[in-house]
This record gives sequence, C-alpha cells and structure tokens, in this order.
Amino acid sequence: MAQCVSRVELSVSCQRLLDRDVGSKSDPLCVLLQDVGGRQWAELDRTERIKNCQNPEFSKKLVVDYYFEKVQKLKFGVYDIDNKSPDLNDDDYLGGIECTLGQVVSSSVFTRPLELKEGKPAGKGTITISAEEIKDTRVVYLEIEAQNLDKKDFLGKSDPFLELYKQSDAGMWQLVYRSEVIKNNLNPCWRKFSVPLQTFCGADFNKPIKVEYECIHPEKKQKKKSYKNSGIIRIKSCKIETDYSFLDYIMGGCQINFTVGIDFTGSNGDPKSPDSLHYISPDGINEYLIAIWSVGSVVQDYDTDKLFPAFGFGAQVPPNWQVSHEFALNFNPSNPYCQGIQGIVDAYRQILPQIRLYGPTNFSPIINHVARFAAHSAQQGTASQYFILLIITDGEITDLDQTRQAIVNASKLPMSIIIVGVGEADFKAMEFLDGDNGILKSLTGEPAARDIVQFVPFQQFKNAPREALSQMVLAEVPKQLVSYYKLQGWPPVKLLETKKM
Repeated sequence: MAQCVSRVELSVSCQRLLDRDVGSKSDPLCVLLQDVGGRQWAELDRTERIKNCQNPEFSKKLVVDYYFEKVQKLKFGVYDIDNKSPDLNDDDYLGGIECTLGQVVSSSVFTRPLELKEGKPAGKGTITISAEEIKDTRVVYLEIEAQNLDKKDFLGKSDPFLELYKQSDAGMWQLVYRSEVIKNNLNPCWRKFSVPLQTFCGADFNKPIKVEYECIHPEKKQKKKSYKNSGIIRIKSCKIETDYSFLDYIMGGCQINFTVGIDFTGSNGDPKSPDSLHYISPDGINEYLIAIWSVGSVVQDYDTDKLFPAFGFGAQVPPNWQVSHEFALNFNPSNPYCQGIQGIVDAYRQILPQIRLYGPTNFSPIINHVARFAAHSAQQGTASQYFILLIITDGEITDLDQTRQAIVNASKLPMSIIIVGVGEADFKAMEFLDGDNGILKSLTGEPAARDIVQFVPFQQFKNAPREALSQMVLAEVPKQLVSYYKLQGWPPVKLLETKKM
C-alpha cells in the first residue's frame, strides 16, 4: 500500500497563559500527545521549558510522522514546570487543545483558545501552531551521453548502461541510479532522469559521485602506447530543481473538494428489507454510511468551508419519477451542498424513503459532473483546487465504455476518483477501472494521462477498524495530486505569490 509518510515539524507559541506561580510568572512547557485508540494518549514529543513567561515562543520543534490517509488526533498540553521530574502529573496544567494533524497542516497558522477541560477556557490563553515538512525537496535532473565506446560484444556493438554511485560516510559506494540499456550503440544518449538530491549525494554538493562505465581499459593502456581512452562520457545538462510534495501544495493553499455519489439502483434491494444494502440497522448504520463517514472524516480537514456536494444515481425521483443519474441528495439541484459529513448522512437518511430504487448503473454522468468543476478550476492555471469524487456502489456497472472515456478525460484534470464496492457482487469491472494492472484506456485506445482511480471492496474491511478503510482508499491521493501538478509544472500557490512580490 502506498503511504504518504512525511516528518512534520510543529512550531508552538502561546499567548496570555494563566499565572500559577506566586511571586513570579509560570515556567511553561508544551507536550504533544497522539490518540492511539480508545481515548488512550501517547506522548510524542515536548518542547523546552521557558522560565517566567506567559507568552512563550518555544524554540524546540515538535516532530511527528504525518499520514494523509489517517485522522491523527493530537493533544497539545501546556504545563507550568516547577521541578526536575519528567512526570507531568505533579505540575500545574495551564490548558490544552485537541485537534487533528490534518487541521494543522492545512492552516497556514493554527490558533485556538486553550481549555482546562472541555468547555472551560484557560483564562484568555491561546496556542498557535504552524507546521513545516522536514525534507530537502530538491531533485537533480541529468542528461548523459557517451561517445566512441569500446566494442564489447563478439558479433554486435556494445549494449551500454550507466550506473551512478554516492559515497557513504563510511566510505562505501552506494548505487543511486541505473539507466536503461541502449542496445548496439557505441554513442548512446540516455534518457533524461532525476534523482532526489538527498539520495544522489545526501544533499552535500562536495561529496564525490562515481560513474560506473569503464572508459579507461587497463589492458589496452598497457598494450598500446597511443591508447587514450575507450570513449568519453559527457554530461549534457545538470539542473537542480525543487520537487514539491503533497504537503507543499496543501500548506501552500490547495483546497481539496470532496463530492459523494451514491448508488440507488434496484440491485441494492428494497431499503425497508433487512437484506438490502441500503437498510439502516437498529444501531443506525449500513455499509454506505460507514464508507461516507470513514473517508469523509479524513478529507473534511482539507476543505475550509466544509460544504460537500452529494448526489445519487440510478433511482426514480419525485415528482415525475424519471430515472436520474446525478440528482442532488438534498433535492436542491441549484445548491447540492451538504454541511459537513453529518449533512451528507442526514440528507441520505431523509432521501431513502422518498425515491424508488431503479437502474441502470451509470457512472459517467457523475464523473463528468465533477470533471466540469475540475476543468473550470484547471483553467485558472494554479494549484488551488483539487477534486475527490467518492462513488459508493454495489458493483453492477452498465455504461462501462462511457465511464472509461470519462476517466481518461478526468485524468487530465485535478481530480481523483475513489470507488468503494459494498455488498458481495462481482467487482471485476471496478478492478479494471482501477488501472493497477496496466494503464486504463478508452474504447478508442486513448490511455489515461495518470492513474486516478482507487477501488476498494468494503467486504475486506467489514471487521477491521473504520480507519483501515480510509487509509486504504486515500493512500493513493497524495501521489495523484502531486503527479497532476507536476505534469502541469505548477508550484504551490503561496510560493507563486511570494515569487510575484
């Protein structure tokens, strides 16, 4: 499973802390805890202690591993430290906050009022957190060619390839890049390639690099006095550029727009019947609702207005009972937005008794619907909006050819599609759309510009924790977002604004 793991550095400052010391000001320290499940908290890191200060700016950064596909619940606690013991239970609590790491990284500056406990403010105290990804994002791009190489093969010419090594601190040579083989060519020109600067030389420009292609042949040198070399290697171009990460784009102001499409076709079964996939159990859930909650709860942190368009397809809708493949879940086509994930859930519950499940199962209308918004955003020429469409379906697909074309078109746009298959149907068509076993092509043979579909069968996660489903379905999104903006050559928005100034 592809995972977006980054090391994130959190800078913390506080304002107007409570004063717990008699005769002097508090000596604050901030501790970072992470929810490890079941409301259990584990300490990840802590800042230094600052003496006599009610407005501390901590120099020690708090470091945490960041995963886009997880909701990482964090707790920041500020304490007045008056002893040398690392145990915080005997220190005065000055207040804290709970939030998610997603909320922090998607805000340029994250400020919240401190609370002594839920609903009880810690005076006028506030905490401010800002995030920065720890990594050297530079990449070295190289074009290399060779001329007049030795003929090594008995009948044909040589089949040269290139290997580059860096020297480790212990003096060992480590392979960092191997080129493709160019057959029967003594004057090869290898494809332009890139290696992260960290990998290439540990980001140290003074480290030696070894190119493995023996251009001085020791035996020939001994035999012929006129021998010069067995060919020349030339570096045609060498550029060092910044390779932006998913976090660079999110922290640079890119908004993620989340849309849900729900399958209301007859193959789901009558919602009133307990064996229907749309049947809401006595505890208030079904597979559709679990999928909406688990994926939406992660994505919502990256959308500031928390307004999510939600649609249904494959049902007969009142008042005329015509079949629709993109009807607003709230029955308001001019404003299909639901307030938060709870809003989608509420709209879903309300609409179930009002529609008639029907068919066929057409995906292309809803994909094209979101693609129109993505296309409009792409015309702005900036990395400001990215669209995620979540389709939840029982797996029977009718318009496969039109859907293939819709996905190929959408692959050129700032858009990803997640398909969650509920029930026990045959999901071969979904796996085909996923494109993991080869590039998806339209009926006319046009290949997708990039892989944008992730399919997950819900059955695999029926007995797993809810986070497991969201981790699997969202694992590919960071890579897909970066691949789109890289293809376009668009830097993060805030970086662009800085350059203009």
